[in-house]
Amino acid sequence: MWAYVWDYRGRVLLALSSLIVAKMAMVGVPLVLKQIVDALDAGKGTGIALPVVLLLAYGALRLANSAFTELRDVIFARVRYHAMHRLSQEVLRHLYALSLRFHLDRKTGNVSRDLDRGAQSVSSILNYLVFNVLPTAAEFLLVAVILLSGYPAEFTVVTFITVFTYLAFTLLITNWRMHFRHEMNALESEANGQAMDGLINYETVKYFTNERYELDRYDATLGRWENAAVKSQTTMSLLNLGQGVIIAVGVSAIMFLAAQGVVGGQMSLGDLVLVNTMMLQLFMPLGFLGVIYRALRYALADMDLVFRLLEERAEVRDAPGARELEVREPVVRLDDVSFAYTPQRPILRGVDFTVASGTKVAVVGPSGAGKSTIARLLFRFYEVDRGRILIGDQDIAHVTQHSLRRAVGIVPQDTVLFNDTILHNIAYAAPGCDFSEIVAAAQVADVHTFIESLPEGYATVVGERGLKLSGGEKQRIAIARMVLKKPRIMVFDEATSSLDSQSEQNILSALNRVSSGVTTLVIAHRLSTVVDADEILVMREGRIVERGDHNALLRRAGLYAQLWKLQQDERAGGWSAEADGAAVRQQPEPAQE
Repeated sequence: MWAYVWDYRGRVLLALSSLIVAKMAMVGVPLVLKQIVDALDAGKGTGIALPVVLLLAYGALRLANSAFTELRDVIFARVRYHAMHRLSQEVLRHLYALSLRFHLDRKTGNVSRDLDRGAQSVSSILNYLVFNVLPTAAEFLLVAVILLSGYPAEFTVVTFITVFTYLAFTLLITNWRMHFRHEMNALESEANGQAMDGLINYETVKYFTNERYELDRYDATLGRWENAAVKSQTTMSLLNLGQGVIIAVGVSAIMFLAAQGVVGGQMSLGDLVLVNTMMLQLFMPLGFLGVIYRALRYALADMDLVFRLLEERAEVRDAPGARELEVREPVVRLDDVSFAYTPQRPILRGVDFTVASGTKVAVVGPSGAGKSTIARLLFRFYEVDRGRILIGDQDIAHVTQHSLRRAVGIVPQDTVLFNDTILHNIAYAAPGCDFSEIVAAAQVADVHTFIESLPEGYATVVGERGLKLSGGEKQRIAIARMVLKKPRIMVFDEATSSLDSQSEQNILSALNRVSSGVTTLVIAHRLSTVVDADEILVMREGRIVERGDHNALLRRAGLYAQLWKLQQDERAGGWSAEADGAAVRQQPEPAQE
């Protein structure tokens, strides 16, 4: 925790100083009260004179305790919230730094819930330590000093035995019952993840009328959570009862010793009041300390989930001494590249090709051939298993990921937009750019007229993941975003798959102008979009089986010619969009593509 409070260590010291002053004032209250009682008791037969000074001192100590306690809270507030700020920012930064494989496997609802609980746990732990644990420990030490210096050793012995019995019992029972809390946390995260997953995929749930199925899953998980919660509450009641018994026995023993001392004449009535008041002051926070310890353990359990996130290692990391990518000649080369998402299933097998500066190279083939994997490797979302990917003469494994991705623009197959305005989504490629640049990019992408036709124009909010727009509209906005980025290397991964023929031709014409002189890699399913490519690579089972321009590949009468014929038949006779790929599919598309 110290790492999160170090920025405000001066405030921490001031808060601790205020804490000590407040506790000294609190322990001073019984001492003054003893003097008041003894003064009143001594004058009971001769006319009572009010001990005004002592009464004023009593009030002043009470005021000092309250004032310095509140001062401690004010000083420490900045430390608490800054620590929450730091941890939340660090976790989010770490999540962004993790590799694509982690984010494909993650459950968004679970991560969101764990992050929220982890940030709150920082505040809770600091609160418990500074506002409860340390004050109780300081008060215990002060009471022990007073008892040892002014009273028989029996008082101190009984106090120590009571306190340590209480602490041992609390630790033992709490540690025994902690697994119920861990189970509750896990089930709560699971239920939250199920609910979020169902809501994110709302349309799919409706398509298959699976509302009852989703509710039953959620209900079953909450039922297990309910059982764990009941067990947690039952064992907590057992703990509270045991703590109450220990405190009652200890206080009774102390009062018995004090009463004996008064009867025997070794102690005054004020001493009895002093001991009683000190025990009450000590055992009241000590009784609450059991609750604090449990809450502290729960907070640590919550924080454990966040630290597990922080312990996740990024699969792809910048090499030591990695340099910035310098795109002097935007030439892309794959040199004998092999890759597999899992060792049992190779995706790319010795792929070797070059995209010369300013040229357009297309990659086509049936589903599962590894086309989209090439784009992910170019962005270095994964490390290649063998071979190299070079831009110019620089191996991308030896440059910073940030500079690599800044130099390459992509229109992905699955376009996802932020739940914000169209303006924000296009400008995301170049924050701070002029509105005129955004409009120009939208015009190139053949989407400006559509945006202007909307009631709110560029201020239209697109909904979560862009669900308020059609697939074609989302792809055109993604193209506008990529155009605005002005990269030296462009990648189109099925960039026109959701467009009608007229929009496709409009965009292809515009993209040909934009990509003039820019190195372009096109991953395509519809062969009509790549007939003008300088070179077409035909892939099957992770290998390049044919290469050449459109006419040369047709003359060869191989796989490309077969795909071309199937797609022409589709246009003429209404084949399904996937018929051509299914007819020559050698293996199913991997889940990661």
